[in-house]
Amino acid sequence: MYTHVHPNAPHGITQDGATFFLADVAPTGERRLIVRGQHAGFSGEQRGDDLVCPLTPANARALQARLPWLTPQPLGARLSFGFGDRIGLATPGHIAALRAADPTEKIAPIFAQQSVRENDRLQRTPEAVMVAAIWSIFAEDWRQPWGADADHIKEPAHVAPFVAAGYTFFTIDPSDYVDNTAQTNDVATLRAKCAALPWEVLGTTYAALRAEYCDHAINLGGTALQFDEATLLRALAKYARAITHTLAITATLRAAFAGQPFDLEMSVDETDTPTSVHEHYFIANELLRRDAPVVSLAPRFVGKFQKGVDYMGDLSEFETELVRHVAVMRTLARYKLSIHTGSDKFTLYPILARHAGAHVHVKTAGTSYLEALRIAALREPVLFRKVLATGRTHYEHDKKSYYLDCRPDNVPSGDALPDTELPALLDQFDTRQLLHVTFGSILNEHGAALRALLAAYPDEYRAALQRHFARHLAPFATTE
Repeated sequence: MYTHVHPNAPHGITQDGATFFLADVAPTGERRLIVRGQHAGFSGEQRGDDLVCPLTPANARALQARLPWLTPQPLGARLSFGFGDRIGLATPGHIAALRAADPTEKIAPIFAQQSVRENDRLQRTPEAVMVAAIWSIFAEDWRQPWGADADHIKEPAHVAPFVAAGYTFFTIDPSDYVDNTAQTNDVATLRAKCAALPWEVLGTTYAALRAEYCDHAINLGGTALQFDEATLLRALAKYARAITHTLAITATLRAAFAGQPFDLEMSVDETDTPTSVHEHYFIANELLRRDAPVVSLAPRFVGKFQKGVDYMGDLSEFETELVRHVAVMRTLARYKLSIHTGSDKFTLYPILARHAGAHVHVKTAGTSYLEALRIAALREPVLFRKVLATGRTHYEHDKKSYYLDCRPDNVPSGDALPDTELPALLDQFDTRQLLHVTFGSILNEHGAALRALLAAYPDEYRAALQRHFARHLAPFATTE
């Protein structure tokens, strides 16, 4: 009856009078959930003592109700790592990487993670992302706490589908409300901008803020942070509307959760200008004093954090600034620093681990998808050439929401290269960025073929992800 049993635990997982396991079912070889014993709530075909169930969202939710570790939970300010999965087949490799690189389980994973923008481009739903994670977590028998990130929430209207799907971590992105021009405005212009702020929403006055921030130095664990009036005006003009917008979305979340806990991140990384240490303190302090449940904050750091490639900038400057940001974070002592566009930043991980320790969240998104394309380049060159052609065609349109240094003229046509040279394109700067940001066009056109390929070579994809993410995770696995 079963051509292959997937041993997520020896002899399956037994709970509440039923045993659950995954198997490939004859004659089609399709993977199914097998429920042996009490199967109320599941739908499928009865075969002897077993109920053979398709891997539907309803059956995933029924399984989640029986096995409590399949439900995500808030992770708080502990060390964490976000694994984006644009294809829906990467979680087994993510778990393999965690088990290999972090055997003491210091790092809390976020397995279901997708942004509103990614879902729109991929025509996926928060529920579909969650269900894909649930099936993989069950298959791998992962029983440690894990989270689910509704990434880059920009408006209150974005919240409801993620709450309904059971997400526990909400990344609010108020970057549309950040005034980047305040970075270079003169004091007179800053005063005019601050006078026009929604003070009734902020619930304070400029005089009160000036007294709090400018009348005395702020002790950051042995170093002093001193605001002058121009610095305060700049922070207000630049970020006050972003703070009020964050609070509006937070109010929507509080109403939806009705007293139940959730994690909140505020992200201003996708802005034109770096977040100064003074501005970091101002943002965090204003959110925390209003009791926003902030567990992480993503400033816009110095240098370039671009998609799919290592950090671009002066490492010494980054480290100097990071030390000051960490001092702010430790002084306020209620959240961790979040590193967005965090994949493949291999030169930064040791620096982050050394200074931020366990008070960091690293967020990745498309690098698992790039490893899937590597499997295509290795195993199905014809498909990879089609993928590359689609990326080249759609790059100019798809790049518009990203900050990139990609030079598309440096990306060769797949027809110009022999099969043996195709995998190396996944390590070439321009090709890597081009393929990264055209994921929507590529997966909408070739997603079915890529999923079929990965299903044919699951061990290779898993091994590739394990190697790739072990490099990401290892520096953090030894933090104290």
